[in-house]
Parts: sequence; C-alpha cells; structure tokens
Amino acid sequence: MTDVHGAELAVTVIGPDRTGIVADVAEALARLGANLTDSTMTRLRGHFAMTLICTAQASATEVEAALLPLSADGQLLVTVRNVGPDESGHNGGLPYLLSVHGADRLGIVAAVTRVVADAGGNITDLSTRLVGPLYLLVAEVDLPEGVPGKLTERLAHVAGELGIEVNLRPAGADVL
Repeated sequence: MTDVHGAELAVTVIGPDRTGIVADVAEALARLGANLTDSTMTRLRGHFAMTLICTAQASATEVEAALLPLSADGQLLVTVRNVGPDESGHNGGLPYLLSVHGADRLGIVAAVTRVVADAGGNITDLSTRLVGPLYLLVAEVDLPEGVPGKLTERLAHVAGELGIEVNLRPAGADVL
C-alpha cells in the first residue's frame, strides 16, 4: 500500500552487537527518504535486536536492497516487510504498568501473560531481565474498564503459586 506518505514498512535487524548498527540502518533509510515513525532496539546478552516502522516512497524490496550491505558479512539478519497503517489492537482500555520480580523459574512469563490475556488485557510493551538469580518483568498493558481489580486478584493467585511478587498500577504520564 503506497500513498502520499509512501509505503509503511517494518524493518528488523538481529545479530551480534557492534558499534554503529543503529547509525548504519538510520543512514541507509535516510538516503532513501524513509521516515522512521516507531522503533525499539535492545541488546540482549551481546545480541542486538531492532524493529522499526518507517514510511518510504521506496518499496520493501528497494529498502531491503539498500540494507543488504549490513548483512553482507553474514552476521546481521535484516528483513523488510510491508505493514498496513496502525491497525492497533487497542481494546479501548486504560494503560497500566505491570511489574514482576522473584527467583528465576520456568513459566513466569507464560503464566503472567496468560492471566493478562484471559482478562482481555493487551500487552503493548514487555521487557524481562535476569539479574543473578532474580527475574524481572516489566510490561505496559492496556486494560478494559472494570478489569484491573479482578486482574489484580488473579495475578496475586499466580504470584503465590510461582513465589513471585506482582504489582499492577495505573501508568503515569511518564509512560507513552
């Protein structure tokens, strides 16, 4: 789909971290006139992972060709695909911040996210980290009205089963 603003494209870059990856991707896209609209990037145990959405007059094939030199040495995997306009799965809910911490054990993410999904919550951002024996999870969640109280009870039950601490609170103005 191309319009006055161009095609909306999703670009992913994954591979061993090195200095300059973000700059290399941004420069290649800028040379094509692509406008970055949303992006996220992180470093996971020495591995780089980035996903971004951009609008470009160039096609996905042309953008992928412009980014091809980044993967020439076989270290980075770069993909580009067309995406439609923001077809947000927004459930009309209010933003909440969910935090979890406790001793690392199998199934924390699966159990907590299942409870949120079953309550109609939409996870819009999620980050986890293992710090020594401590497992941390932080998620931004959109919840339908009337759900937070019931969800807090269900999360407390799962927390007890897993031996973890769970906190659900309304997101402040500092969370986008």
